[in-house]
Amino acid sequence: MWFDETVVYQIYPLGLCGAPAVNDGVMEHRILRVPRWTAHIKDLGCGCVLFNPVFESDAHGYDTRDFNQIDVRLGTKEDFQAVCKALHEAGLKVMLDGVFNHVGRGFWAFKDVQEKKWDSPYKDWFHISFDGNTGYNDGFWYEGWEGHQELVKLNLRNPAVKQHIFDAIRDWVRDYEIDGLRLDVAYCLDGEFLKELRHFTEWLKPEFALLGETLHGDYNRWMNQDACHSVTNYECYKGLYSSFNSTNMHEIAYSLNRQYGSEPWCLYTGKHLLSFVDNHDVTRIATILQVKENLKPLYGLLFGMPGVPSLYYGSEWGMEGDKKNGDAALRPAVEKPEENELTAWIRSLAAARKKSQALIYGGYKNLQVQPSYLVFERATGEERVIVAINMSAEKVTAHFDARSGLGVDLISGETHDFGGGSELAPYSCVFWKTERP
Repeated sequence: MWFDETVVYQIYPLGLCGAPAVNDGVMEHRILRVPRWTAHIKDLGCGCVLFNPVFESDAHGYDTRDFNQIDVRLGTKEDFQAVCKALHEAGLKVMLDGVFNHVGRGFWAFKDVQEKKWDSPYKDWFHISFDGNTGYNDGFWYEGWEGHQELVKLNLRNPAVKQHIFDAIRDWVRDYEIDGLRLDVAYCLDGEFLKELRHFTEWLKPEFALLGETLHGDYNRWMNQDACHSVTNYECYKGLYSSFNSTNMHEIAYSLNRQYGSEPWCLYTGKHLLSFVDNHDVTRIATILQVKENLKPLYGLLFGMPGVPSLYYGSEWGMEGDKKNGDAALRPAVEKPEENELTAWIRSLAAARKKSQALIYGGYKNLQVQPSYLVFERATGEERVIVAINMSAEKVTAHFDARSGLGVDLISGETHDFGGGSELAPYSCVFWKTERP
């Protein structure tokens, strides 16, 4: 599937395009800023653009008002069609954020319930009790997402609700030719709804990708033939920055082997979870990482480990942003992309991954795990790559069974002799392609 081989570039459009934090109802064609980024995204080595919410909402996009209207703060349907056309013409896939668990209080059907109460034909679209009330004093109680009453939970077991959502997705494919969806809070979605969604989208468009947002637990619950193709790998997200900050490569090595190793108890061998070091919901990696020189080996690990790498706009040149300062700090307006050493390094990592079947489809095997460095193997039947990461400020010599005399670094092109141990430069990452033993 195309998703397994791609690199995802994530954009939070209300942020990047500088939209007001609350919907002011004023039409502005801000989304037309995105095509200026197309060459940068393509040159970076990405193959897919993932848009966080673009549809009409109360404020941040996850409080939808209308699945069929582009947010006026971003522009018009025609504007977004032009954006998607430009991305597709550049050879990039397009994924949208499918926010189906809940809507905003401004959602048209909920407003009908506010007005007509029990006489509304849409009262069963939500989880409502007319024997209670909320802090908004609507005269009825309703279930909100995780207690947030501004996010009204949809009744996904109601056939009319499902039909409304499926009709919207059909229109998105028709109007914007989208190639997949990120399913917001997929861990909250009804299992039967997920199953119907998977089979509907398979019928709608070949290789239509479903990516589920999941946090913890067994990801196979949401990633299987009756649910999502892939999910967000929050376990390894935490392991990535935590291992570098605590000088403990054993943490991420354990998680990777637990998930992708060859033992029968390994959970996701052969599957392609979304790997990331930050996104629109968490502190930027350049802020949370204590030793900034480790940005390069950290991104090296992101591209060397199993999974589909994802880049969040701005982080490819080291943009900072702290979650404790609110979501706005993570989702800033940016006029145009920047280029620096980190950007060039990430570009070289993406290029190396693209030309290696082992880095895309290979299994995982730890070869040497030490507190400050990690060496592991990715291999298919035809190709073998050894990935080595050094987070130390010092050179280290790693001793492991390479089962090969020579290797070629897919990043630098340099030949390496494995005899007598392998010297790793400070703050480094190498992808050695070797002969199959």
